[in-house]
Amino acid sequence: MTSVAAAPRTTDGPEHVDHSAPEFVRALTLTDATMLVAGSMIGSGIFIVSADIARTLQSPALLLLAWVLTGVITLLGALAYGELAAMYPKAGGQYVFLREAMGPLMGFLYGWTLFVVIQTGTIAAVAVAFGRFLGVLVPSIGPERFGWFPQADVCAAWLGCRDPATQAIQLGLTPQRLVGLLSIWLLTFVNLRGVREGKAVQTTLTVVKTGALALLILLGLTLGRNPTALAANFSAGQFAPDVSFAAPFAIVFGSALVGSLFSSDAWNNVTFAAAEVQNPRRNLPLALVLGTGLVTVLYVLANLSYLNVLPLEGTAGAATVLERGIMQATQDRVGTAVAEVIFGGGAGAIMAVAILVSTFGCNNGLILAGARVYWAMARDGLFFRRAGTLNGNGVPAFALYAQAIWTTLLCLTGTYGQLLDYVIFAALLFYALTTVGLFVLRRTRPDAERPYRAIGYPVLPALYVLLSAGVAVILLLAEKTRTQAVSGLLLVLLGIPVYLLWRGQGGRAGRAAG
Repeated sequence: MTSVAAAPRTTDGPEHVDHSAPEFVRALTLTDATMLVAGSMIGSGIFIVSADIARTLQSPALLLLAWVLTGVITLLGALAYGELAAMYPKAGGQYVFLREAMGPLMGFLYGWTLFVVIQTGTIAAVAVAFGRFLGVLVPSIGPERFGWFPQADVCAAWLGCRDPATQAIQLGLTPQRLVGLLSIWLLTFVNLRGVREGKAVQTTLTVVKTGALALLILLGLTLGRNPTALAANFSAGQFAPDVSFAAPFAIVFGSALVGSLFSSDAWNNVTFAAAEVQNPRRNLPLALVLGTGLVTVLYVLANLSYLNVLPLEGTAGAATVLERGIMQATQDRVGTAVAEVIFGGGAGAIMAVAILVSTFGCNNGLILAGARVYWAMARDGLFFRRAGTLNGNGVPAFALYAQAIWTTLLCLTGTYGQLLDYVIFAALLFYALTTVGLFVLRRTRPDAERPYRAIGYPVLPALYVLLSAGVAVILLLAEKTRTQAVSGLLLVLLGIPVYLLWRGQGGRAGRAAG
């Protein structure tokens, strides 16, 4: 078993490496890396967000088009990132790519946003979803706040809150949040034991949940086919609407992609753990393409399955799942509604178990990968110094603890949902900027070793930049997402003074610690 020294090259000059210190262990095979990609992508979103997309687009064809386009965007990103991952197979992944292409400030802004909300906010949201679906099986695990724990309701206009009754941030602790916190800390402790333990959980759960999703798709396309749904969704004049692909439609369609894009996000997480992937110059590009390709196919087929079982349109509060349809599925649980048609009364419990497995596995991948970015930042003097060390098991223990603590606070404050909305714009922006970095590195480092070259360069990477940046601009323009997009941009910009402070006070100390 080979291992790699735990210190990437920085742009600030050579770094002292203590060769007696613990090192990252290359324990992730191609299968493990692919499962990390797929498992980090598949959470609860595919079972829920289609309802909101359907309400926005009002068309079966456009619902499928939204998921197809999301898959195309994701695959294009994976193809471009493959070259960068093969060039820099180091812990930190996308942070390293941005640092090498555009300098330490841009790398820090990405890492800052990742720590503040992208990674930790996603972990918090997925963990609470875990608690919410466990509540289906155990009704005592509910959303009501404990009276003994401090609580408050906050409604701030700059956070996008307009209606205190429905949009206020609810600070406090609920049984669902408590369960979510327990799952976060359990997975953190699992990953503290080493990457082999983390990958075992990840690979096992990803196989289970992809199999469960594939089974739901198969049954929906065969036994679950419903004549009412087929007539409503696929008959002449019902499937494809008569729309004009003008600017107003583009804005509406782009804003509808928010849910599908975040359901397909985190595919880049495998690059964070690049220092632990075997034969990374070959396996990282392959894992990115195989993982994103697998999830894209599953997501499109899942929505086709939904349309085979449920009519798109429905009536809110109707007595049956068929009458409610996809648009008005109870609490947007489209997957549960489909299962109810197929399995009958036991569907709620069946889907709850499937989503519990899915969310638990998703969070394991996010927890495993995210800490590697903070480790890389610390080695550059841009994060807490202790985060740049490994424990005896070869994992960044302090970074894992820091991630878990901040995620805990997000769970308790209840701000993760809002913060995720705010950062959608920023996440897309960083994807676009990282791919621009591919062009920069082709020009500035033409002789650098490139074991894999991006397929279709420069056309396909340029197309990815245009699509991801285009959706980001739409989010700025659309009334539904404008406040959140601007807030996300401000959150990123807030990282500039933080960067200057860290460089001025802690940078030298952080580098000396290496």
